[in-house]
Amino acid sequence: MWDQRYDREEYVYGTAPNDFLVASVGRLRTGGRVLCLGEGEGRNGVWLAGQGFRVTGLDASAVGLAKAHRLAEQAGVEIETRQVDLAQADLGSAEWDAVVSIFCHLPPDLRRRVHAGVVRALRPGGVLVLEAYTPAQLDHGTGGPPHAAMMMDLATLAEELSGLEFEHAVELRREVREGQGHFGLGAVVQVVARKP
Repeated sequence: MWDQRYDREEYVYGTAPNDFLVASVGRLRTGGRVLCLGEGEGRNGVWLAGQGFRVTGLDASAVGLAKAHRLAEQAGVEIETRQVDLAQADLGSAEWDAVVSIFCHLPPDLRRRVHAGVVRALRPGGVLVLEAYTPAQLDHGTGGPPHAAMMMDLATLAEELSGLEFEHAVELRREVREGQGHFGLGAVVQVVARKP
């Protein structure tokens, strides 16, 4: 599915980084190792690499990751990518200074496993930056999965990310303008959480 979605000249979600990630980058350790989940075509990882971070992007789509490398080359930066299904991915243990999850929507059982893996994978002091659509997004139809179960809210995230301390946690409606894939008013949840 994702190979087909990304198999076009244009970048489905644009080439600019996510607004919330840009606003949150000051909370990350300068030059740290960052893991980007569901990195797709590379817009967030490439931008982070340009800020001096050492980036590894995970995605199931070989087509998306090839576009990520082209974007990195155009930007004059390097990123590491791994083509992997998150259902089988080992995120490591105390390995990352930050994990970035931007609109990485997964089925509930898998999402719980991945989020538990994120908590294990962060080093002490490491930070998770997450933005996702909430179930209220179904009223907008401006992006995201068609099923509420694949969306997130603060109560669910507080349970799934037990072990992290939330420094920023909010549900809101905001304009999301990211290529053709996310365009218009959206209902989102935003979290910055740190591992003690």
